[in-house]
Amino acid sequence: MKGRHAVVILSGGMDSSTLLYYVRHTLLRKVSAVSFFYGQRHARELDSAQAIAFRCGQIINAPRGPISDIAWTKVDISSVMRVFPSALTGTLAVPEGHYAEESMKQTVVPNRNAIMLSIAAGIAISVGAQEVYFGPHAGDHAIYPDCRSDFVRAFSRAIWLANRWTPVRIRAPFLSLTKGQIVKLGLDLHGPYELTWTCYQGGNVACGRCGTCVERLEAFAEAGAQDLLPYADMTYWRDVTDAKKTATA
Repeated sequence: MKGRHAVVILSGGMDSSTLLYYVRHTLLRKVSAVSFFYGQRHARELDSAQAIAFRCGQIINAPRGPISDIAWTKVDISSVMRVFPSALTGTLAVPEGHYAEESMKQTVVPNRNAIMLSIAAGIAISVGAQEVYFGPHAGDHAIYPDCRSDFVRAFSRAIWLANRWTPVRIRAPFLSLTKGQIVKLGLDLHGPYELTWTCYQGGNVACGRCGTCVERLEAFAEAGAQDLLPYADMTYWRDVTDAKKTATA
């Protein structure tokens, strides 16, 4: 594919997978995808990331069978990140239900986005890409400082200053979108949500109770669509959502 080349940070979750399809099929960028193992207990999301990258760039009529024009790379940064305290990488319990400020803070991995974006920018320079895309959205802003527009602007400027001979820009096109709006976009792009993995627990089936499962199920409900991913508990999210509505009524 001719035109601009982009690196997309792909976790294997719903938001970043939609972003990959958006960059590849809407913005028509040549894409390289990068995923990170940072010691997360839900490392199975990396298998999802690889499968989604292949599906997004799949060339069905290739002479020797299906291939993909999206290069996928997994980067292991677990030796560094394991020293950072977080419910995602340590022994702390993963919070259930809607994420409030204190429970959401437990899922913060310190400086994660800055570290991943720095590595992704280095990859972009090495493969001749001009942009790095990642997928923060409107629901992330309240607690995660590295998912806000001021961080994106400042970090993009820093990356540009650090690599002025081969400038790379940081892009976050979903900053103003809700998760429900992201689901609607992904469905329009025929994204394979059944391949994605969102749950922060490391089980074989999504728990349906952790904050990411609850928010994912709510996003599909907002979009008026059915989530094809199986869950161990399909009623919990409705109970906590009803309780939240009652409390705020």
